[in-house]
Amino acid sequence: MPGKAAKVWVSERQLAVLSEFQRSQTEPRFVVQRAAMIVLAWNGRSNEEIAQEVGLGRMEVGKWRRRWRDAWNELTLFECTEPRRLRQAIRDTLRDAPRSGSPGKFTAEQVTRILAVACEPPEQSGRPITHWTNAELRDEVVKRGIVTSISVSQVGCYLREAVLQPHRGSSAKSVMDPLRVVPARPA
Repeated sequence: MPGKAAKVWVSERQLAVLSEFQRSQTEPRFVVQRAAMIVLAWNGRSNEEIAQEVGLGRMEVGKWRRRWRDAWNELTLFECTEPRRLRQAIRDTLRDAPRSGSPGKFTAEQVTRILAVACEPPEQSGRPITHWTNAELRDEVVKRGIVTSISVSQVGCYLREAVLQPHRGSSAKSVMDPLRVVPARPA
């Protein structure tokens, strides 16, 4: 048995921004889709009709109607006091809520330094190997004091995310080498 859909209010300026987002070719897909949901809700469409049109479930449509309703007062305040920030405030309203869970254990600087070590030849660190393994790399970054501890699997995750494959040798690493000079094409 369906419940009562959240009432959606939209000012003229908000509608203009939502309509722009809805037609945009450059905004992320979720922004375009959620803007369309709010405009359709404003036009009196039911959650079921909106869900069919945007390709989501009615529960998802209901969630975004409620989120818009809950943010409307704040959006109106932005519109009145800081109209230049209205677009960003609407975009922020249409974003996913922060996920639960603990924050990352390592800073971006630490991850960058781990990846930089992976791009160095192991011989430079006095290691008697020709290619880094995840375990050797972990030992080296702990030895250098980049991190106090890190698991071998976490090192592997960072390498995969950065598309680094130090175990394959210098040809695979050179593609990602930030200091690598690529010769200019002849004119």
